[in-house]
Amino acid sequence: MSAEVDLNGDLVLRDLRKEFGDFVAVDSINLTIPQGSFFALLGPSGCGKTTTLRMIAGLETPTSGHVLVGSQDITHTKPHQRPVNTVFQSYALFPHMDIFENVAFGLRRRGAGNVDKQVMETLELVQLAHLARRKPGQLSGGQQQRIALARAIVNRPAVLLLDEPLGALDLKLRRQMQIELKRIQTEVGLTFVHVTHDQEEAMSMADTIAVMNLGVVEQLGSPLDLYERPATHYVANFLGQSNTFDGTITSRDGEFARLTCAEGEFSVASAQQSGAMAMGVRPEKMEIAETTGHTVPANANQVRGTVTDAAFTGVSTQYVVRLRSGREISVFEQNLLFGKRALVGDEVTLYWDARHSFALPPSPVSTAQTDDSVGGA
Repeated sequence: MSAEVDLNGDLVLRDLRKEFGDFVAVDSINLTIPQGSFFALLGPSGCGKTTTLRMIAGLETPTSGHVLVGSQDITHTKPHQRPVNTVFQSYALFPHMDIFENVAFGLRRRGAGNVDKQVMETLELVQLAHLARRKPGQLSGGQQQRIALARAIVNRPAVLLLDEPLGALDLKLRRQMQIELKRIQTEVGLTFVHVTHDQEEAMSMADTIAVMNLGVVEQLGSPLDLYERPATHYVANFLGQSNTFDGTITSRDGEFARLTCAEGEFSVASAQQSGAMAMGVRPEKMEIAETTGHTVPANANQVRGTVTDAAFTGVSTQYVVRLRSGREISVFEQNLLFGKRALVGDEVTLYWDARHSFALPPSPVSTAQTDDSVGGA
């Protein structure tokens, strides 16, 4: 890459669009990814996240729009000339080379100095310096993934792209690697752009998440903001589970609005619009109590129903409750104390703090794309 590239600049996607024939994989997205941040592109197969990553890497040519690092437009720069490296799920290590030479490969190719020092420092960063002379086939999957990461980091790119890097690992190892990836990113201070369909993976590592659907960014924000205040039904149901109630705003009192619907009347926080709208509440925010002998806190939202299913999962008991309107909702009760649980057939009252309700547009017939689409992963 030429010396004029601003390696300290933000990664900027400006009106970025990619078409495959009549199919629009990425529909004119605009993102600014701050230098040194851990950023996640999150969504299901076919949402456009991998196509976006490939355009940043130079492996796909945008139909229109621009990719910039700092002040430098790299939209049409060849992949090997970009200040960008990619770590893939497949590791792509050279089996005939030992670990040291795998990591040194890029440095030797571009004639860098102090190769031995840079390689060993990077291997120490990923805590595998003691395995420098082993071959990839002698390492576990998690160790191979760390070496693939070291090989990318040693070149000190402005942006490191991670394409479902933990997808081939088992659950326990994947969670360990999530912690390691975040630690490494914090230590090296590079911009990480992580593509994943795993909500927990994105939320546990990223500073900022762009939730993608049908080629567009549905919502951009911190993990906490996206989970506690989703802006659309798609985001509310892709990041965890949500119970939603459709109705009409009938009054307003300070920061709360009053929603009237088939299930009753509820207070909703941060409802700006009037007229038809929906309210969402996470299952773990709801508490469950028998309908007799239990006092519900003042000003809490509440609704009655009958338990139709109860599943003990260790951390919580997950209930399905049929409301008097006929619809069923989910309630997750954390297992804090050993004692009596609600049983199937029990009449119960569900209640929750109105501050845990969030406003949504009226429920659409269908917004979420869940099937694979050609070229738009």
